[in-house]
Amino acid sequence: MQKLSNEDTAYFELQSMISHASTPRERAAIQFAIEAFKGKMPSLIPFAFENQSVLKLASYLLKHTTGSKATLYQYVFGVHRFSVWIGKSPDDIIRESLLDRKALEQYLAAVEDFIGDLQAEDLAPGTIANHVKGVKALYRINGVEVVLPYRLPRRTKYADRAPTPEELSKVLDAADLREKVIVSLMALGGFRIGTLSKLQYRHIKKDLESNTIPIHVHVEAEITKGKYHEYDTFLGSEAVEYLKAYIELRRKGIGRLSPEQITEESPLVRDAYSNKVKPITPENIHHIVSNLYAKAGLIDRSRCETRYSLRAHSIRKYFRTQLGALNTMPIDYIDYMMGHTVSTYNDIRMKGIEFLRNLYASSGLSIRPKTKLSKIDQLKIIIEAWGLNPNDILSKDALSMPHITVVDPEQEKIQVLSQALKQAIIKELQT
Repeated sequence: MQKLSNEDTAYFELQSMISHASTPRERAAIQFAIEAFKGKMPSLIPFAFENQSVLKLASYLLKHTTGSKATLYQYVFGVHRFSVWIGKSPDDIIRESLLDRKALEQYLAAVEDFIGDLQAEDLAPGTIANHVKGVKALYRINGVEVVLPYRLPRRTKYADRAPTPEELSKVLDAADLREKVIVSLMALGGFRIGTLSKLQYRHIKKDLESNTIPIHVHVEAEITKGKYHEYDTFLGSEAVEYLKAYIELRRKGIGRLSPEQITEESPLVRDAYSNKVKPITPENIHHIVSNLYAKAGLIDRSRCETRYSLRAHSIRKYFRTQLGALNTMPIDYIDYMMGHTVSTYNDIRMKGIEFLRNLYASSGLSIRPKTKLSKIDQLKIIIEAWGLNPNDILSKDALSMPHITVVDPEQEKIQVLSQALKQAIIKELQT
């Protein structure tokens, strides 16, 4: 009989706790803890169920905040580090702080020393702030108010950036088909990693099967960060081609994986190692993208840097950076398609899907560079979608300048069509 690992044992013990929990709220908190820790740091599972104060923290975050598993992980990881550092369990810390004012004062002083040690480890200010927020939340939710005499800096110490089109092309060259899907979805759809892992075939089914490009993706509030509101984004032709090939390959069977029946509930990107069909995890996406950066020669792991300027979510930044640089779409619309909360949210939604689709298509957002001829063809298709005749536009321009010799006729056509499209968009936005 195979011996269970400590992580497996902890998992089964927590499952047992769920079945014996006295209230539905307690059961939900335990399940919340399992889901938050099992993928990133399973050792936090026994730490959580051995301390009622930590489970109380989980219950509070689940009921009174957004229910983010990432937030619970960050908070409890901070509590765990503080607990190990001070040599006391969270339950002991809370109990002693409640019983003895002097003990509380000593623990408060210890928090300041804890911060100093974290800073000495050269951790990023944001990481330190999150650790301390977890400790403060543990105190507060268990009836002990903690007030630090100063604010922690949240300056970004290790800034990241968006990759360039050339860099992202190198990443695609180093990627297999599934990895190409992941990269192109983030770059051309602007998805957060957590949202990408929750997308299902139903999100693209209608437009993919009808060959409507760009594909519309409606993202429900339930799968967004914070679960604040739903939004809409789109996928250009590069991502669509990778998706078509990937879905077809799954239907036929990939490697040791059996042929898959794709249903509306099938994960858009599946786990590549389990015969059971299940979605890829955010942690796996982080790992894949980091490996691709290394394969493409964009990061040097031999240097053992604390933070790299290119990270997994940097690809999402590509979406915003490139759309902003293309200057065909207002910033509010870009933020809307990334799931950000904007003051014009309702106004943008009221424009309708087809208007947003045309706006996205007009941007020409892509990863691989396009030739002049393909750009002209693309502009013609987009202009026709806006109800204009590209040939009439070019004819009128030629008639308006009959005696002028154009040095680069292809570039001239691009400029004329682009200007006509820009004017059409501005006119629509003003109505």
